[in-house]
Amino acid sequence: MKRIILHCDINHFYAGVEELFNPELRDVPMAVGGDQEKRHGIILAKNPLAKQHGVITGEPLFQAKAKCPGLVIVPARFSLYLRFSQYIFKIYARYTDQIEPFGIDEAWLDVSASMRLYHNPMHLAQRIAADIYREYGLTVSIGISFNKVFAKLGSDYKKPRGITLIDQSRVASIVHPLKVNKLIYIGAATTRKLARYGIFTIGDLAKSDPLFIKRHLGKVGTMLHHFANGEDYSPVVPAHVNTIIKSIGNSITTKVDMRNFDDIKIVAMVLAESVAARLKEHGFMCRGVSVSFRKETLHGQTRQRTLAVATNISKDICAAAMELFKENITFDYAIRSIGIKAERLIPKEHPIQTSLFVPFAEQVKEHQVDCIIQEVRKRFGFHSIQRAALKTKPLLSDFNPKSDHVIFPINFLKPQ
Repeated sequence: MKRIILHCDINHFYAGVEELFNPELRDVPMAVGGDQEKRHGIILAKNPLAKQHGVITGEPLFQAKAKCPGLVIVPARFSLYLRFSQYIFKIYARYTDQIEPFGIDEAWLDVSASMRLYHNPMHLAQRIAADIYREYGLTVSIGISFNKVFAKLGSDYKKPRGITLIDQSRVASIVHPLKVNKLIYIGAATTRKLARYGIFTIGDLAKSDPLFIKRHLGKVGTMLHHFANGEDYSPVVPAHVNTIIKSIGNSITTKVDMRNFDDIKIVAMVLAESVAARLKEHGFMCRGVSVSFRKETLHGQTRQRTLAVATNISKDICAAAMELFKENITFDYAIRSIGIKAERLIPKEHPIQTSLFVPFAEQVKEHQVDCIIQEVRKRFGFHSIQRAALKTKPLLSDFNPKSDHVIFPINFLKPQ
């Protein structure tokens, strides 16, 4: 049976939820972000009025305020957004049990079997959009296609409130003219590399020599070439085997710039403790770590690494992060902000392969230390206990990632 895949993307989700609780925000430029007074935070989401003023998801708050002096910034409330995400996923479940989350505001739905009841995928998409708006006051853009990659392109094609069908007959007219960076997994670096070879659109990539692409981009290039040609056969993975929360991370713009690795390690330890604590709270371990950093010039990079052994221990997360920082930071300019993110999450009950090089007893000890610190802070406050190394530079270590609202989900740089 021919597959019919929907990709549903709630429009400016965080901002939309905030507007439900504070309707007057609909009439002013508004964004969800961090703390302006403490010089940290980025734009996580913005409403349409803020978008009209050029506010961009992922940019620092001061830049957004410079573009739009009247911008109203509200702090993020992730527990609230997660609750609304769960409400919306229950609506999806009325129409199919094949639901794969992609962050808390996006999902793929395989509705192939549901066509026996609903017959027309466009009508089904319209019903889902109507249900979400009627029951929760939020709007959704939906892409419909024969694979996940093109379904996501469809949901991005018309925003807000667009429903776009991309079947085989519309690939040439809708998909091929799009810029190549509209294809999932193609970032800025790959876009620049493809441009050097005269590949600017998805159509250019689809028509290119697959051996040429593989030679210059490796196995990833082969995958992207398949995607450009609509050759994506990956299944929709149901939610019961794929958590809504894809990653847990923290970032901070420090009160003073970081000028050496000792400075970075102090901040990284605080961030890693918070990431590890949240992993334990939610019952996860991570199999990967990524870091981000932004220089005083506001140029930034993100790097990631797969871990040999899954963990939720702060020492392990900090060590992996520091390796990435040391491999990628040269201090030609001071560092203004860094972030650490635990990725590829698995339930803590998931069986794992232990390491031959790290004694199990040492892992248990470090886990217990984390748990003791977490329990003391829960009872007596965040600053009631700190590692001695963090006291050397209080201007760098004196922040609480949790209460300062600098925690970001995986899609913190994704436009909303």
